[in-house]
Amino acid sequence: MEKKNNIRFLTLVLTLTAGYCDSLTFVAANKTFSAHVTGNFIVFAYHIILGADGEAWSSLLTFPTFILSVMIGGWIIEKFSKGHFLFFCEGIILLIGGAIAYLLDNTTNTEMTTAKYLVTMIAVLAMGLQNAAGKSFTKETYGPTTMMTGNVTQFALEIRSFLGSELKNKSLVPVVVKELTTLGGFLIGCIIGAYFGHHFGLIGIVLPGITMILIFFCRKYFSSNP
Repeated sequence: MEKKNNIRFLTLVLTLTAGYCDSLTFVAANKTFSAHVTGNFIVFAYHIILGADGEAWSSLLTFPTFILSVMIGGWIIEKFSKGHFLFFCEGIILLIGGAIAYLLDNTTNTEMTTAKYLVTMIAVLAMGLQNAAGKSFTKETYGPTTMMTGNVTQFALEIRSFLGSELKNKSLVPVVVKELTTLGGFLIGCIIGAYFGHHFGLIGIVLPGITMILIFFCRKYFSSNP
């Protein structure tokens, strides 16, 4: 039971963080996704159609940034033995991004500046690390914490199995709890991120930064990975 609670807690925190960052940058950084980077293909096409070539190509910078971040995350996991050290790195990166936003570009409008581009890429960098962590700590969460399409697909397949012959004698409650934790956490994170992005701009990424650092220092209370 304790292990299940630990998985539920970590899944909830990570999905909240990803949803928050994704929504924050979308609202405060001209429709740029920091977690669902594939969504930036749509943003790229949108800007191209509008004739905003500079903004269109800048949205594609999220891809090499994300790829580089995942590679760095894999290296950190291999080199450092402490469990979840990647979360600490993610938190530090987000705090640095928030500090840059505060010092160089303390605005809440959607006009993109060099500082906003930089902070947005920092958020993408942080989400890349979280993706790398998700691939390495697969047994400590219910599923991917930054991309929800796969989780929705799995939820639908499990419901179909339950309605069919495979799970007639099993309860659907654990499945619902698991998926509500994942999808609900991400949705709530999106709503909170949109609010902070609208009212405080990219400075708001300091909140998930603090959360990730706390997760690292409190990991022994919720994780089987020391």
